[in-house]
Amino acid sequence: MIEVGQDGAFSVNCVGLERLPFPLSFSAVEAGGSWLVSGAAARAAELVDLLVRTANETILVAELATNSFMDEEFRQWPMSRIAADQGVAYEVHRGGAPDDDEEVLVLDRDSLPRFLADGWSPYELSLLDLPTPDGIDDAVLLLGAAHLDEPVLPCFEGSRLRFSGHDDCYVAIESTDPALPGAVFGRLLALLAGAELADGRPDPVRVPEPDPGAMAELIAASAHWIGGIAAASTDSVTIGLSAIPACWRLGQQPPPTADHLATLDLPTRTWTLAPAPASAPDRA
Repeated sequence: MIEVGQDGAFSVNCVGLERLPFPLSFSAVEAGGSWLVSGAAARAAELVDLLVRTANETILVAELATNSFMDEEFRQWPMSRIAADQGVAYEVHRGGAPDDDEEVLVLDRDSLPRFLADGWSPYELSLLDLPTPDGIDDAVLLLGAAHLDEPVLPCFEGSRLRFSGHDDCYVAIESTDPALPGAVFGRLLALLAGAELADGRPDPVRVPEPDPGAMAELIAASAHWIGGIAAASTDSVTIGLSAIPACWRLGQQPPPTADHLATLDLPTRTWTLAPAPASAPDRA
């Protein structure tokens, strides 16, 4: 079960001047012994419990940009000050050059949820787990040059997780855990359904997540998916899901008909996933 309020990524993001609803997107491709997962819309804090399940004990915060912590001259606080304000224990690592004051944070894995808590949001965030705190300079350099659609974990023996978040919305995850793609796909469905149910309600809605096995079956059927709200009431949401040939791009909207329907019945806390009837609309 997760709590979804009116400040989640699906609630606050929209597409274009027409302010179209932001679609759910999901891709999962296996490469180099890793799963490369991308999706929208989600903030790091909405996925953090999934990330720490698979990560090593040491988390490297290699990049962070946010408007949530600014000084009187509208400059972003240093990462260490943000961590201290969040009540998180940390170590600061600086670049090798004498005049390099760029901070990199080293956190304990279990501190990451606390670091991202309390409603603030980074619009750029880059994380890498490390089996030991060694090799940080090399890790930062490689992350800065790496493409998100190429695996980097094989370069760090024992590393299990890389995360990149952009614009409070887009996420790219590399993981050696084969269960993570299905967990992320299910979380995105729960976040979208929860955003629809939370609209107009004063309190967050507690939403269950779909069965991971059902998500794995969809991933096996297609690596790339797009979805949107097909129908909704006060206690039920149906999401239309369509397989697409390539990773989603900004501005691409769901097709008029869906391949599968995922329906949440809130009173019974259950999801039903099934092939869509031939005439089923993708959205209401």
